[in-house]
Amino acid sequence: MKTTFISGTAGAGKSLLTSKLREYYTSNGAFAAVLNLDPGVENLPYECDVDVRDFVDVVSIMKQYDLGPNGALIMANDLIASKCDSLKTEIDRVNPDYLIVDTPGQIELFAYRSSGRFIIDNLTTEEKTNIFLFDGALVTEPLNFVSIALLAASIRLRLNLPVLNVMTKTDLIEDRIKDILEWSTDHASLEAAISGTADGEAYSLTTAILRGLDYTDLVQGLIPVSNVTGEGLVSLEAALSRILNLGEEVED
Repeated sequence: MKTTFISGTAGAGKSLLTSKLREYYTSNGAFAAVLNLDPGVENLPYECDVDVRDFVDVVSIMKQYDLGPNGALIMANDLIASKCDSLKTEIDRVNPDYLIVDTPGQIELFAYRSSGRFIIDNLTTEEKTNIFLFDGALVTEPLNFVSIALLAASIRLRLNLPVLNVMTKTDLIEDRIKDILEWSTDHASLEAAISGTADGEAYSLTTAILRGLDYTDLVQGLIPVSNVTGEGLVSLEAALSRILNLGEEVED
């Protein structure tokens, strides 16, 4: 079994990409299963094979501990770690070739709390990787692009997994894709774009951050994808194969 975690900011398209990856593996004759790790989600664009909501009930937590929605979500995500053995039992029962893990909409609940890293460390699989989503609707502005790139680097450090960076919603930003991809590979181009939209402290801080980092390793080849049209999914799947299957494609 090989595992792919799907992470990113709320609304970036994690669940929809999860469903598209599952469709791809299934259409190529591989057995893929989905683990939903978001205890607060109400509707999903796929059928869960293993669902954390079967083990952690946010509504019950709100009532039992007199918590609001945010507090209940925090407690629920912390409780997931205590259910790790049950989740593993269910995953082993399903026994897929590929496990796709849809992480919580609020990225901090998974990446920065102990439960997320605990689940990553305790899932016994051959290979693991993380796909981080750059929300195309957000990264059309250079300052937003830098902010999301820094978040991606932080998530990579926290999760300690091989990572693929994917820009979603390309069907909505067709006129900006070229610029964004250039920012992802060319430090000078990004700095020039920042200078045209920011000045003073914002410009100084942003450029200082960029110059203090190894820029060539910050974004690591952004892959543009549309979950709606399917454009770019072949490139993403090839990149996944290089990590999970040592470059071998999924066979029919």
